[in-house]
Amino acid sequence: MRFIADLHIHSCLSPCGDLSMSPRRIAKEASRIGLSLIALTDHNSALNCPAFAEACRKEGIVALFGIEVTTIEEIHVLTLFPTVEQALELSDQIAQHLPRVTYDPERHGDQVYVNEKEEILGEVDTYLGVGTHFSLDGLLSVVQSLDGLFIPSHIDRPVNSLLSQLGRIPELPYSALEVTRWPPPDISKNQVFISNSDAHIPELIGTRYTAFEGDRPSFESLRNALEKRKVVPSLSAIDAG
Repeated sequence: MRFIADLHIHSCLSPCGDLSMSPRRIAKEASRIGLSLIALTDHNSALNCPAFAEACRKEGIVALFGIEVTTIEEIHVLTLFPTVEQALELSDQIAQHLPRVTYDPERHGDQVYVNEKEEILGEVDTYLGVGTHFSLDGLLSVVQSLDGLFIPSHIDRPVNSLLSQLGRIPELPYSALEVTRWPPPDISKNQVFISNSDAHIPELIGTRYTAFEGDRPSFESLRNALEKRKVVPSLSAIDAG
């Protein structure tokens, strides 16, 4: 069967995410447009993943739990897991070492985490848009130890990408590489490419997505599809009918 996934979505926890991007709003919009599988990938934190799990359960949509980690090289990497606990484990490791950059909501945007009813539980007082202590290789090792997916974000963008920061694609066991344009950069033909919305407002959810073949919409089916190259990135929005 063919399933549709958007694996790069930011909530109101990300400083660049709109306050309207509550986990409940994300789940409702994803369900409305017909997504099969979605992932929450806030910058350097997974504190909204518990509410996201409950919101997706109520909407009948399958959720993955992740973080868009900024490495010490200033590279953005999607890290995806099947459980909230795995995402929170990485989130805790990041929080213990995150540089204490003063957070200014007027300058940086809000960084709030909420419950499934959209009630604010707290606000992260350290800016989440900075580089973590993880190197690219170090982050890969941690994600592998947590049995997650390791996907460098938007590799074709001029900032915070493998190509912008390193000028090349190091030979590492990536789960996939995320692109925003097609054709992708002229790199190894052995790579698997996906595309996602990187949505920061509800209207952008599903404006780019990845179709994959599997027996059901799940983490394991997605991983199997990536390994077998049964994925197709789409750079146009889903037709919600």
